[in-house]
Amino acid sequence: MVEAHLVEARLRAHIPDVTHLEVKDLTGTKDHYEAVIVSPAFEGKSRVDQQRLVFTALGELMDGPIHALTFKTYTPERWAALAG
Repeated sequence: MVEAHLVEARLRAHIPDVTHLEVKDLTGTKDHYEAVIVSPAFEGKSRVDQQRLVFTALGELMDGPIHALTFKTYTPERWAALAG
């Protein structure tokens, strides 16, 4: 189990210039999370490369403490367009 604030801290520490971040514990068990991450670091990267950034940021947390993670990644421009 891992606290949501630790997931958030890891993402902010390892993904450059995060402008918006939401991390939700989906089940209350501190091992199933959902995240929305907005960063210019995703610009020009394939979806697979964006996923690698997220998984690299979370590192060993993905080897057990986090059982499930769903997430969406956006550039600031795309996020702004969605808010519209």
